[in-house]
Amino acid sequence: MLKPGSVIGILGGGQLGRMIALAAAELGLKTHILCPDKDSPAFHVSEHHICAPYDDFAALERFAAGVDVVTYEFENVPLATAEFLAARVPLRPGAKALAITQDRLAEKSFVRDLGIETAPFAAVDDLAGLEAGVAALGLPAVLKTRRFGYDGKGQVIIRPEEDLTAAWHALGRQSAILEGFVAFEREVSVVAARRADGAFQAFDVTENVHREHILHTSTVPATLSAGAARQARSIARAIGDALDYEGVFAVELFVVGCGADERVIVNEIAPRVHNSGHWTQDGAVTSQFEQHVRAIAGWPLGEVARIGRVEMTNLIGADVHDWHALLAEPGAHVHLYGKDEARAGRKMGHVVRVRRDPEACTNIPEAGC
Repeated sequence: MLKPGSVIGILGGGQLGRMIALAAAELGLKTHILCPDKDSPAFHVSEHHICAPYDDFAALERFAAGVDVVTYEFENVPLATAEFLAARVPLRPGAKALAITQDRLAEKSFVRDLGIETAPFAAVDDLAGLEAGVAALGLPAVLKTRRFGYDGKGQVIIRPEEDLTAAWHALGRQSAILEGFVAFEREVSVVAARRADGAFQAFDVTENVHREHILHTSTVPATLSAGAARQARSIARAIGDALDYEGVFAVELFVVGCGADERVIVNEIAPRVHNSGHWTQDGAVTSQFEQHVRAIAGWPLGEVARIGRVEMTNLIGADVHDWHALLAEPGAHVHLYGKDEARAGRKMGHVVRVRRDPEACTNIPEAGC
């Protein structure tokens, strides 16, 4: 268990690392960031930082010597980096979570082996494998790289009239996974925390809307039956336990079926704090960032109760230029990431809107048909 004044090392200096650092500071903990980007937003709010590549082992040695625990803000930390640090200082979450979630095929297989439903999938190592996968799963389907994909990157939708050779070349002829289409009603996620001793807490299920493959809004409570919400939390707990997880993670899910037949199936796992959990900063008793710090420090997990009906909206690219009007909006809580350039598709901040009506914390709407 860490003591106040201890130092948390964070791999990655983006907005998630920044918000972890801010949460740690409120709990009397210090942070030390390692990131190769000299303009990292997290550098602005951290006690110390090292600007170096993730495979600079001399820099990693210095980094490890100055921290009491290491965590990470993104799942594409090189596994060799994670293992190097884990041999010198506690790494939370551990390398096992990274190894599984960095590879979409390994992740889907892991979830399936737990007896949890996913979209149908097939491994694709070459064009013949793609043809076999299409024969088994049918079209339309989504061809995804096994590694380094996010916000819609590293994937190609294949429709019945499209050429498989062209799709294979568009993905760079690299190891991939083919996923069958799921006829889902909506997309939801569960953000949860687990401590080393198995203590577990899950926030309310969140309903998510994407635009151009980037999360646009997250709303709680989700439009979801009570049974499907319980299933979602149960899935998150099973995944956290199987990974021996320490920290906050998210499980992205598809809602399928309707009424008594409504259920959720797993889309992806994120071994970190998650964009769809940003609503917790102003809409829950404990934010996901504070919860992550508590979990990796070995401290008691915070209360996860929601304090109203909440909607989080991402500020993407030029959206951030509306900051003045958003700050003037009653009930809006604006979070800006300190990035200099508002490029198209770049997450620049988010706004959380909380409606504190008396029934907001107890009533969960049932899904309509």
